[in-house]
Amino acid sequence: MRNVERVTSVRAQLLDIFMDMEVDAHETRRRNSARRHLRARRGIEMHQEVRTLARQIADLADPLGDKADTGLH
Repeated sequence: MRNVERVTSVRAQLLDIFMDMEVDAHETRRRNSARRHLRARRGIEMHQEVRTLARQIADLADPLGDKADTGLH
């Protein structure tokens, strides 16, 4: 009987270790996923900001648009 109890105890400890490893792996995957999503969101925001700034700069460079005739033809 004592061997059965010892085997059961070792089995339970191994299961606990395995479950802890799975929880750690899951947490690592979750954190990595959150970082990837944050990087993607920041990339999208930066892209939109660059496009907005490019439009604003283009508007400053040509404030009257294509309708202006400088008479220098």
